[in-house]
Amino acid sequence: MINITLKDGTIMQVENGATCLDVAKQISAGLARAALAAEVDGQTVDLKTPLEKDCTMSVLTFDDDMGKWTLRHTASHVLAQAVKHLYPDVKLAIGPAIDNGFYYDIDSEHNFTPEDLEKIEAEMKKIVKQGIPMIREEVSREDALNLFREKNEPYKVELIEDLPEGAFPFGRAGGRADYAVSSGRLHRPVRRPALHRYIQGQGIQADLLHRRILARR
Repeated sequence: MINITLKDGTIMQVENGATCLDVAKQISAGLARAALAAEVDGQTVDLKTPLEKDCTMSVLTFDDDMGKWTLRHTASHVLAQAVKHLYPDVKLAIGPAIDNGFYYDIDSEHNFTPEDLEKIEAEMKKIVKQGIPMIREEVSREDALNLFREKNEPYKVELIEDLPEGAFPFGRAGGRADYAVSSGRLHRPVRRPALHRYIQGQGIQADLLHRRILARR
């Protein structure tokens, strides 16, 4: 057994290897449903992260700044996936979370219309309903460069070339990989039910000058 110190100072004992979601479920079913990520010893982690030693842990929901950021960042990757489904020739740049939503910068010859944005939002909802697992993994710099060269994503290649050697975090969903770093923070996938509720409330817009597709909330 290991000791988990919660935000209020309560110490909970769980089996070695229990996940952050397991801890959230033990606290309450309602908290587990609202959980988006967790903070373990000061680091934001996926809810599926196993706990293997005594630690401090907080469950992050949309009421927490990092809970908002995690959900919005995951949603930005779903946005990119939806755009690539509908417009395969689009080139992707970056898609971070921002204070009031998220966006993705793209390069496209297509002039997006309000009707296109409705299609993109519908495609995002379709992707989420499919329940495709979102997996975080790390690859070498060389493998990351080779992957995006093969996919003809020059902006991703440029981003990685500007960074030092090391392991690069990726998010994968349904066979599509995306470089998962923005503003120095690691992207952590969130559970699909929470993401679906979030996307239902989005208003998708486009900045046609910069080809920026964004959602505010």
